[in-house]
Amino acid sequence: MKKQILTLALVPALVFGAITVPMPKEASAATATGQIVSSVSLRQGADTNAARIRYLKAGEKVTIISKVNNWWYKVKASDGKEGYISTSSKYITTSGVTTPESSNPNNNNGSSSGSVSEKVQKVIAAGKKYLGTPYEYGSSRDNTNTFDCSDFVRQAFLDGIGLKLPSDSRGQGSYVKSLGNAKTDWHDLKPGDLMFFMSYKGTSKSAYSGVNKSTQTINHVGIYLGNGQVLHTYSKDSGGVRIDSIENRHWEYRFLFGGSAI
Repeated sequence: MKKQILTLALVPALVFGAITVPMPKEASAATATGQIVSSVSLRQGADTNAARIRYLKAGEKVTIISKVNNWWYKVKASDGKEGYISTSSKYITTSGVTTPESSNPNNNNGSSSGSVSEKVQKVIAAGKKYLGTPYEYGSSRDNTNTFDCSDFVRQAFLDGIGLKLPSDSRGQGSYVKSLGNAKTDWHDLKPGDLMFFMSYKGTSKSAYSGVNKSTQTINHVGIYLGNGQVLHTYSKDSGGVRIDSIENRHWEYRFLFGGSAI
């Protein structure tokens, strides 16, 4: 009788013991999902310059593998293909998204902690330390001996907050637009915003009158400092990285749009 009682007592213990065996982390984690709101590029990397795999269509559902940073999700599309898409609510609605990988300080795709205003100050401070650095068109992205305009902007964000922007001005412009932050009046910009300009046609305002700016190509980029000033670099003769006033100058007439990259 004692043996029977002991056996019966062990059965539930074994059963409950099996139930409490931890499941693999992957199986126990909640699945994050998303639905595409409007057509968006599925890219091979978390960068607007990365090759496009295909367009995801409105209504298509995706599985969110991870949130790389505040600007990119790594996802698996309905056809099984994996890639990266913008986190902007303009393109996707989500549920179950967890802490981004950017919380890892060793992740170069993320950005440092702190409020937006703190990050802006870090970017501006990082940019100003390069004042006077010589200009070189097509400068190497592997050193800080010389800069062209987009290389300088990229380095300021990389040094300041660890954010790796696209390496060219047009890619940087597309990135700002993908976040839904573009403004066409420079007076609406905040310190730290990027400014994008069309090609130079002269110093007079009349040289730019009648120009359809929506069809113009980005030719230059700089960092807005506030108070009508831009931090940038644009020619060898200008002395390299410098600060210029915008209002009533060709910089104002050439301005296409600007906005935050943070």
